[in-house]
Amino acid sequence: MSKLKKMLGQNTMLVALVVVMVLFQILITAGGKGSLFAPTNISNLIMQNSYVVILATGMLLCILTGGNIDLSVGSIVALIGAIAGVMIVNWHMNIYLAMALCLLIGLAVGVSQAFWIAYMSIPPFIVTLCGMLIWRGLATIILDGTTISPFPQNYLKYFTSYLPGGSDKGAILAVSLTIGIVCCVLFIGTTLLGQARKKRKGYATGNFGMTAVRLAVISVVILLVAYQLGQNKGVPVVLVLLAVVVLAYQYFTTRTVPGRHVYALGGNAKATQLSGINTKRVMFGVYVNMAVLSAVAALVCVGRFNSAAPSAGTSYEMDAIGACFIGGASAYGGVGTVAGAVIGAIFMGVLNNGMSILGIDANWQKVVKGVVLLGAVVVDVVSKKQAKAA
Repeated sequence: MSKLKKMLGQNTMLVALVVVMVLFQILITAGGKGSLFAPTNISNLIMQNSYVVILATGMLLCILTGGNIDLSVGSIVALIGAIAGVMIVNWHMNIYLAMALCLLIGLAVGVSQAFWIAYMSIPPFIVTLCGMLIWRGLATIILDGTTISPFPQNYLKYFTSYLPGGSDKGAILAVSLTIGIVCCVLFIGTTLLGQARKKRKGYATGNFGMTAVRLAVISVVILLVAYQLGQNKGVPVVLVLLAVVVLAYQYFTTRTVPGRHVYALGGNAKATQLSGINTKRVMFGVYVNMAVLSAVAALVCVGRFNSAAPSAGTSYEMDAIGACFIGGASAYGGVGTVAGAVIGAIFMGVLNNGMSILGIDANWQKVVKGVVLLGAVVVDVVSKKQAKAA
């Protein structure tokens, strides 16, 4: 029982996510409004929240450095989206060249902000607040206050199409299930190899029975999602992009020395600096990375909306910050995982999708999300105080 309680304690938000999904399913079914788990809803959940996952992954690194945040990400999304619209739609530029230039511009934006934060010691809140105003203003100037659309089909296919494509329902289901099975095999294999590596080095690996249960539950969820996607149009191409981003940053934060430096900086900045780690370089890299991921999110968003607008990216920074804190990131820095940020993004997506299906007013939706975010931060602060007292 104590092991089960410990496992539940380590996966609080995952349990909360399941509870919320079941609750919405009951309410939606009772109201005669279909099902939260309908194939179309699952596809929409992935497409609509792809930007949150991308931005939350980068925002997590900012928060890990000491509870810092980046307020400019939504405005960077608007700026890069505007530039992409001008180059691809108005200038008919080659889409690959345009996307590469957009990423380079995002890199330049990140460097311009990270310099003041890392090397001039200006608080990130101030620098990114200025960036939020500057980049939003530039986006509006570039677009002249108008919306650019539509984007060419050879661009949209990378962000709005599905695998394998076509209309053969049997082939779509087969490919979706195959992708799900491959994901399960890779997930189980990497987890078991990681456990074996820890055991060889003499580290504690935890109870194997609990690990087996976790692997089984997650594998079943993956297969169910794959099956539901196969009942619709297949696996969204953007899901492949999300998988690459999440896996890359999961590896970076858990398997690389620079990733451990980010955690160390948030845990104790002074001790990290005294140990010989270049903390300014770490902070610089984190904020440059955030801007590049914002550029990636911008390319995804203009593809999804099939337009570039001055209002794009509004409140995206709040969605990313909320996903990180709901997913277990500490408001003080040094604690948080990429997996937790993804769970937080899914949690917020389920809240949005479920409340929209139920017809809840948009203003009340903001109230609910605000209360949930406050609750997540309160839990973090209280647990920290209890740990210190103990």
